[in-house]
Amino acid sequence: MTAPLPLLEAQARLFNLVSPLAVEAVRVEESLGRYLATPLIARRTQPPADLSAMDGYAIAGPGPWRILGESRCGAPYAGNIGPGETVQISTGAAVPLGADRVALREIAHRSADTLTVVGELPVAGQHIRRRGFDFSERETLLAAGTRIGPAQIAAILSAGWNRIEVRRKPRLTLIDSGDELSPDAENCTKDQIPASNGAMLAAMAMAFPAEIHRIGPIPDSLEAIVAAFDAGGESDLIVTSGGASVGDHDLIRPALEEWGAELQFWRVNIKPGKPLLVARRGPQIILGLPGNPVSSYTTAFLFLLPLLRHLSGSHTPCPQTIMMPIGTDLPATGPRREFIRAAADGAQVLPLGEQDSSALRALAMANAFIERPENSPEAKAGTDVPVYLLQNG
Repeated sequence: MTAPLPLLEAQARLFNLVSPLAVEAVRVEESLGRYLATPLIARRTQPPADLSAMDGYAIAGPGPWRILGESRCGAPYAGNIGPGETVQISTGAAVPLGADRVALREIAHRSADTLTVVGELPVAGQHIRRRGFDFSERETLLAAGTRIGPAQIAAILSAGWNRIEVRRKPRLTLIDSGDELSPDAENCTKDQIPASNGAMLAAMAMAFPAEIHRIGPIPDSLEAIVAAFDAGGESDLIVTSGGASVGDHDLIRPALEEWGAELQFWRVNIKPGKPLLVARRGPQIILGLPGNPVSSYTTAFLFLLPLLRHLSGSHTPCPQTIMMPIGTDLPATGPRREFIRAAADGAQVLPLGEQDSSALRALAMANAFIERPENSPEAKAGTDVPVYLLQNG
């Protein structure tokens, strides 16, 4: 039996098994959560002209100034102005050629067609947003691999794009297996537990615009598991929960062999989540996650979500840590990299009490994982440790 793989090696091997998905064009308004497949080059300059940053008067030279008219958003003043002249101007309106600053409405005094300023005159260029100060035509605005959120949607539209190129949505099949699982949380027998892993994993994957198909819970039988694999035959990624270990009723590996998938690696040197399985059949990837819910969540966080990012075109698919001080002493660790459920409040991070891989209460209370590398020495309270912030935090 081969030794468990280190975490980073296992992640790298997983990404090397499959390339990002095909490129498609979508409307910008429908691109939330997708990743740019190509760099976003601005088609226009923003702002397209010198614009006023405030309500007031665009003035030229020393005053007093003769008021010639008005510049409004969408209705700019048609002419130029010279020394001793001004136009009333609105925030966001085009500054007429010849104006060298904007006097705020609050310090302006208007008498008939003459303007004077009460107090200090603005300095040259004050309250003017210069053409192109945000970005210019043909400038690279966003890199390929950028995840599109609300701010990116606004920037892309402002850059002159109605449609953009992204990677197509991953097709994901989630399979819950186990004779002990009940599909009805309110009506379990004493020999059953509610099936929760499939719903949990689907909720985690919903952070992505993936097409999610759920199967199960199904019984621990070779025929049922192979049939479930067949049902997910068009998916890019099939994820199982439970049955990936070596017990008499852990049938994921023999079912994969019968289905025609090839095992790529099994077991990762992490705690919880050691019995992770990765297989491939053609272009399809199969992730076999442990059945214990905390192990399933942890391996989904470290493998399923990064793989969805990779397939979607992200250049940084793995979650990133931040450093935070711990609020209590932590003991030395053993030969496996540990992920400790914890509560982070911005000032410090505290491990939660129950760390058993079947205990859901602590996972539901956690908003962070403390990462403890292999064979870490004891860490005293106040020591900075690497922390992952979780989706449910």
